[in-house]
Amino acid sequence: MNSGPDPFLTYYAGNYYLSTSQNDSLRIWQASSLADLAAAQPNTVWVDQDPTRNQDMWAPSFHLIDGQWYFYYTAGDGSNDGHRLYVLQSVDSDPLGPYTFAGQLGAPDAWAIDPELLRLADQYYLLWSGPNNLLYIAPMSDPVTVSGRAVFLPSAGGCTEVREAPAIIQRDGTTYLVYSTCDTGKPDYQLWMHSLPPGADPLVPANWYQHPAAVFTRNDPANVFGPGSNGFFQSPDGSEDWLVYHAKDTSVYTYDGRTTRAQKFTWNADGTPAFGQPLALDTDIALPSGDPQALGAIDSDRV
Repeated sequence: MNSGPDPFLTYYAGNYYLSTSQNDSLRIWQASSLADLAAAQPNTVWVDQDPTRNQDMWAPSFHLIDGQWYFYYTAGDGSNDGHRLYVLQSVDSDPLGPYTFAGQLGAPDAWAIDPELLRLADQYYLLWSGPNNLLYIAPMSDPVTVSGRAVFLPSAGGCTEVREAPAIIQRDGTTYLVYSTCDTGKPDYQLWMHSLPPGADPLVPANWYQHPAAVFTRNDPANVFGPGSNGFFQSPDGSEDWLVYHAKDTSVYTYDGRTTRAQKFTWNADGTPAFGQPLALDTDIALPSGDPQALGAIDSDRV
């Protein structure tokens, strides 16, 4: 659906809105059908003149809260050490903005990437990948203000390096934290998962259950490698859950060729998500339920 990595996608008021890592700006693609996103034109929603934060604009995530959108992202000065977390705030309920700069998130002197917002009742939390590429969580007093210390979340992952790209999905009161492990240039980049039971304090690491194995991995026969850095969205009628992620079609170690894909997932009998395997790019799949092109020709169903 897009040539960029690190996708975030949501459906709102008759349209899909997709953003991916774009380096020099923040962009959103809009389409009424999932099948049209690949051909949609980008809408540039933010550029920054500050040289400390106008490069490496990665890992977008935007959420509607009380009639305004909050757009979370990574940015820096072009050096690896310069990566930090930032948030924008929209002036109204249009996901395309305009946006205003709301500030930096977290410690100003600590390396950080991949911000994601967790909402539990009326409380907000920030999740991200911090020093040593490990996962952290901190409380927020509002959607733009971190109000407490960072708490390290120990996380398994197959590879010894990298815990990043936290993504949240909630069902029946349980919160699932899905994250990516391994260097994203490797073919073994993959998804692992924690879960938090209803009512548990997310700032207590022991409350997060570590699921024992990867939940979404490479599919060599389908020529899909390095699936990860994902997000979640629902079908237009709210009856289906979908996974959006990036992957590539080569087992060579490279950051090139990561593209955005999407597919539906289901739920296991124990309530956990069942993501299945990443599908080959030439697989014909049905569009999300309620999509205006869902009853169209089979070629328009290819996402």
